[in-house]
Amino acid sequence: MEPTATDALIIGAGPVGLFQVFQLGLQGVKTQVIDALPHVGGQCAELYADKPIYDIPAISECTGRELVARLQAQIAPMQATFHLGQLVESLERRSDGRFAVVTNTGAQFAATTVFIAAGAGAFVPRAFPLTDCQMYAGTQLHYHPSALQGAPDAATVVFGGDDLALQWALDLAEQNPAVTLVHRRTQLQAQPDLLARMHTAIASSRLRFVAGQPIASTALQGRLCSLTLALADGGTQELAVDQLLVALGLSPKLGPLAQWGLALERKQIPVNTENFQTTEPGIFAVGDINTYPGKKKLILSGFHEATLAAFGAMALIAPERPAALEYTTTSKRLHRILGVD
Repeated sequence: MEPTATDALIIGAGPVGLFQVFQLGLQGVKTQVIDALPHVGGQCAELYADKPIYDIPAISECTGRELVARLQAQIAPMQATFHLGQLVESLERRSDGRFAVVTNTGAQFAATTVFIAAGAGAFVPRAFPLTDCQMYAGTQLHYHPSALQGAPDAATVVFGGDDLALQWALDLAEQNPAVTLVHRRTQLQAQPDLLARMHTAIASSRLRFVAGQPIASTALQGRLCSLTLALADGGTQELAVDQLLVALGLSPKLGPLAQWGLALERKQIPVNTENFQTTEPGIFAVGDINTYPGKKKLILSGFHEATLAAFGAMALIAPERPAALEYTTTSKRLHRILGVD
């Protein structure tokens, strides 16, 4: 397979990664973006999608979801290409000076520059507690509802007890009369409005709820067919399952990043503050993944870092065309890029 050639490859599609797309776009650079999650947004989308943020300049209040939507609208003219649901497995220097990047799906890239905007690492779902069920990942075991398969009335179990689990279960129950929400305890850590909706759905028999911990699974002809739950009263219950949707939250992991040969300090990448380049020329690190004297883990700090990284990278991407400081209020070139000319 011929690798995709690009001047700039961004690893991470959270707010800082999205703003990196924008800043490189202002320099006339189109980007390829990789993220382990099946959607953009990073921590904002997964950890506080509906919680308010108050420290974004000129925006008095917005949710994580709203911030991501605003950033997506801002970068729309940049025509970035996104590769979602993929984890970068290897990054190494090629003989021609570019970087060879390969993901766990086999996608290959040849990049002049690489921007690591991976936050605290790649966010990966916390695994379902029964290890023998992992063999069904991708066919019957899923970590996002978009991956669900089978008939609309298939026995679907949603495992989890927070806002995300309830939202997924309620959404599925609108179309599927055979949805069961399972949590290890009767107490759920969810917003009051979601709990009220859950109780209404249970009362109208549109949703089932079982408090129990999975202790065993049963398969038939190579397919998962049931789970055995340990109940609080000491008994057990067998629950039919055709599709299992797991919502146990996400865990940031450095994963293969730790094997890329970059210097690390307490799981963060040291950078210089002139252009946020790492010790490896051509690799930049922005956002929570980097460290330097005075570092503050704030989104607005990441936006600043992405701006200087874009300017610094132009010396490698187009050495004959130094990065120019132009203003979006007056620059005709920037107006053309942004589609406002």
